Amino acid sequence: TVFRSSKNISAQIVDDKNNKTLVSATSIKKDKTSKKKLDLSIQVAELLSKKALEKKITNVYFDRGSYKYHGRIKIFAEALRKGGLVF
Repeated sequence: TVFRSSKNISAQIVDDKNNKTLVSATSIKKDKTSKKKLDLSIQVAELLSKKALEKKITNVYFDRGSYKYHGRIKIFAEALRKGGLVF
């Protein structure tokens, strides 16, 4: 699942059967060296995919919620794919 606000973005990989969050990443507590929101989306996606691959998670369902598939959400999804996740 993905959530974005006007300044930040966060995402988590959830196991729906067991109702547990397996991996999460957010830009809220990040060292904001880059002020660009697109760069933050890429950083969070890289962190999330790295954590997921460490836990041997490769196949996920991308839930973008009510957000359209463009802009930061699209960049985020493409960075996840580049990081090794399949959805």
